[in-house]
Formats: sequence, structure tokens, C-alpha cells
Amino acid sequence: MTRVFIYGTLKKGQPNYNVMVDTTKGRTKFLGRARTVEKYPLVIAGKYNIPFLLKVPGQGQRIQGEIYSVDDPMLKFLDWFEKCPQMYQRTPVLLKVEEWVGEGEEAPQVGSTTEALMYSTTTYKPEWLQYPTFDCYDAYGDHGLLYVKREARD
Repeated sequence: MTRVFIYGTLKKGQPNYNVMVDTTKGRTKFLGRARTVEKYPLVIAGKYNIPFLLKVPGQGQRIQGEIYSVDDPMLKFLDWFEKCPQMYQRTPVLLKVEEWVGEGEEAPQVGSTTEALMYSTTTYKPEWLQYPTFDCYDAYGDHGLLYVKREARD
């Protein structure tokens, strides 16, 4: 099992959460909530209003998200879903734990740090660095940039 940090449309209550619980794709287990130790720009961009976490450490905000444990089939599916490595790259990230519900001897304490894999991108338009950044993505937020699901795209 591999720990993955989810910060966008795959989080609970977001448009693509259904794939995280689709057992035909693999197994997942929600472990808790955390925030990146380092700042990153999380922007909403492109004609489909996709959340992009730009691989520019030190800029933007500390990103809040969810940590999941996923099996190999789910990790392979997430790589496909996130167009890894063409659009996103999967890299380790250090996180500060805000809530932990997962069990086991490797369970970190709230306030401590842990590591997980994160999907971020080095492929983006330069002007995206000037876009507003978010610390917590919500497809239905007051930003007015409604996410367009894959099945609704032209």
C-alpha cells in the first residue's frame, strides 16, 4: 500500500471522489487530513477549470488535503487519471498531520509530519503563476470557476 496526498477533485465531496471509492479501480483507505509543510501554488486553470498544484516550492500556500492508502491497481489508475507523467508528476511531499483516523503502528500523531506521494506539475503556462492561489480546493467554492468533468468536455 502507498500513501497518496489528494488535494483536488478526488477529495471527499468533490466531483471525482467517486473514483476513489470505486473498488473496480483498486483499494483505497482514508487515513486523515494534512497540510503541506512547504508552500505551493494551487491554481484553477484551463478551459475546464482544473485544479493544478504547480511544482514551485516556496510560492503560494500550504495546501490542505486528504491522505489515502492505495493499492498498486489504484495507484496505476490514479497515474492514468492524472495523466502521469505527461501532465502531472508523482513526487514525495512532506505533510503536517491535522487529523488521523487510520490505524496501525505507522500512525503519525496530529501535529507531526509524514510523507506521501503528491501529483503536481512542472508543465504549465507562465501566467498561471500570477493566478490566485488556494490553500484548499473546492470545486463549488465562491471563486466561480466550476470544474468541468471529463464526460462533459468537448
